[in-house]
Amino acid sequence: MSIPNLITLGRIILVPVVVWAIISGETEVAFWLFLLAGISDGVDGFLAKHFHMASELGAYLDPLADKALLVSIYVALGISKALPISLVILVVSRDIMIISGFMLAWLVGKPMQVKPHPASKLNTAAQILLAALVLAEKGFGFNAAEPEMLGIAIVVILTLLSIGFYLAEWLRHMNSFGAGH
Repeated sequence: MSIPNLITLGRIILVPVVVWAIISGETEVAFWLFLLAGISDGVDGFLAKHFHMASELGAYLDPLADKALLVSIYVALGISKALPISLVILVVSRDIMIISGFMLAWLVGKPMQVKPHPASKLNTAAQILLAALVLAEKGFGFNAAEPEMLGIAIVVILTLLSIGFYLAEWLRHMNSFGAGH
């Protein structure tokens, strides 16, 4: 077990603590834990790349930790009414659709390579920024209604674009096997 993998496991362990903090109204604590998780993500990536500590386990654990944290935070923010439930459903449904598509392709013997689309990377960045803004706003008691609404609009647009790009790629991939493969 490498140091980057231990850091990633620590981030996974933080997930229920952050969810508890949000649901309990301890959003300042949740903000600092979310910030800590973000820093740990950078540290484990830096260590893995620059000190040759990358591993196959880490390649699976790191994105799993990131998704677990982000999806859990969105669900908790939706439950606590800090984010619209419709946004939470959209964000979570996108991830379920993508995972289901990859699993279905694998099950029918047509596995796909996992390579995030640029729109998906932008979407993840926008989701992180929106979650951080909402946690900071609730935790520190300031009003960021206008930036929050802009953030929500950007996340909705990028989530829908990401769904479209992944769906098009999945359909292209699945149809390519029927034509001469």
